[in-house]
Amino acid sequence: MFKRALTLLTVLFFISHDYGYAYTSSDTLVLTLPNAEKIFLEKNLELLAAQFDININQAYVQQARLWDNPVLNTDQNIYDGKFFRHDANYGQVFVQIQQLIKTAGKRNKLITLAKDGVLTSQQQFNDLMRNLQFLLRTDFYSLHQLLETNNIYNRELQALQKLVTGMDAQLQAGNISLKENIRIRSLLFSLQADQADLQRQLEDMQKDLHVLLQLPVDTVIVPSLSANINFDPQNLTITQLLDSAFANRPDLQLAQTNVLTQQHNLSYQKALVVPDLTVGLEYDQRSSYIANYYGLAISLPLPILNNNKGNIKAATYSINQAKTNALQIKTQSEQEVASAYKKLLLGYNLQKQQPLDLTGQYDQLLQKIITSYEQRQVGLLEFIDFFDSYKDSKIKSLQQETTFRNAAAEINFATGSNIINNQ
Repeated sequence: MFKRALTLLTVLFFISHDYGYAYTSSDTLVLTLPNAEKIFLEKNLELLAAQFDININQAYVQQARLWDNPVLNTDQNIYDGKFFRHDANYGQVFVQIQQLIKTAGKRNKLITLAKDGVLTSQQQFNDLMRNLQFLLRTDFYSLHQLLETNNIYNRELQALQKLVTGMDAQLQAGNISLKENIRIRSLLFSLQADQADLQRQLEDMQKDLHVLLQLPVDTVIVPSLSANINFDPQNLTITQLLDSAFANRPDLQLAQTNVLTQQHNLSYQKALVVPDLTVGLEYDQRSSYIANYYGLAISLPLPILNNNKGNIKAATYSINQAKTNALQIKTQSEQEVASAYKKLLLGYNLQKQQPLDLTGQYDQLLQKIITSYEQRQVGLLEFIDFFDSYKDSKIKSLQQETTFRNAAAEINFATGSNIINNQ
């Protein structure tokens, strides 16, 4: 734990002083989003487990193609005064071999249902990947925001700790009041407590990304993102986004596949009404009306007491249920696309209104206001007000950037495609 904490502090120190990203220790992994997604696709255990579902259902298709095994029946005498006597005058042997022949295309219908299972598992896999990929992107952006926010705290704490040291000397010299000194120390403690809460959030976010990417526990992830978000959502239209959702969303495809599966199941249930045929050849040595009897055996159940009506009715209801669920998912998808598009436009417009040089101006003013306070050119209240305003402005700017990136990720999630390539 101490080793990891030390590594994390080293990374944060590097970022806060250089604003760049590089490998600062063997336990630090600097990742771009494409690299993170590559690791995710290769190592995520949920995806790997879901892949086995596809393989399992493909095996079911293979099994459905097989014919039923023939059945061999035999009957031989054991004792007729002597054990196992078989000769020209004694002994009895009966042999029968039977083969079940499925009628009404039941075998092909079972193959079709098994193929539906493969398609369902593939679409479930795609939907799982879509959900986990969205989680990866939003966690990645959030981790970047938390690390940058931690840099803000580092800069303020470094400046404030230096100020507190100087004020202690001023207090001893009688140049400032104890009240003023305590107020600045209280501000320092408040910042330290806020940073401690932030670092707990950092640990939780690191943990979640480690699980998604299956990284060693002592690895510290540092996201590398482009400084600017280079896309204009106004080039998109709601019609374009909806068309993409209808064509690419795996949950919509899964709902339609479920309707198709239930229709195939109804066809199979109706086919079960038609009795299957069992055909066999038999040989009887002595028990028939002649010796060495050869016969043809045919059997089939009579559909008098059971016409499979309950299963047919249930399959019909299942079709209606699947269609209703598909309509619900379609409606939900439309609303998700519309909502994500509105949030993206809102974030874009707010991002455009933010002055590009505001952050730089605040950074320059921070040191100036500290110097002015030390020289008694500004009062305590004005100093604290600026300190809080600096922190809030910087943090809100980071939050807005992350919200905008998350809105782009939500558009990709809602449409089921990478319409916006935001890295």
